[in-house]
Amino acid sequence: MVEAYGAFGLFLLSFLAATILPFSSEVALATALYSGMDPLSALVAASLGNVSAVILNYGLGFWLREHYDAKLRGSRFGAKALHYSEEYGMWGLLLTPLPVIGDPLTIAAGVARLRFVPFLLIAGGLRVGRYLLLIYLFQ
Repeated sequence: MVEAYGAFGLFLLSFLAATILPFSSEVALATALYSGMDPLSALVAASLGNVSAVILNYGLGFWLREHYDAKLRGSRFGAKALHYSEEYGMWGLLLTPLPVIGDPLTIAAGVARLRFVPFLLIAGGLRVGRYLLLIYLFQ
């Protein structure tokens, strides 16, 4: 997809990878770089796609809390999850670049109603940093 659609394909794959779909935006970025895409263009496309999805995940979590708060607080697991995400939420954002657990943590941040700007700076910044590291290692 990256070779056929260029920066837009990388944006789309990076967006989808930051949702709960099980594939890697790092592989898409490496493919783009391997196929000759300019590193700056690849960084911008992957970062915009991934950070846009992180914002969507946060909004989804915010919406879930608004519509299902009573159910969350009423269940033992939901109450415990809310407690941990509210108590350790900002520290938990440091784990958002990790595979498997990172994307659900961005939804949990919305559920916990963490402040949006710090959330975006931490979660988005770490994801962009991950791409910068990958580009640096690729060259």
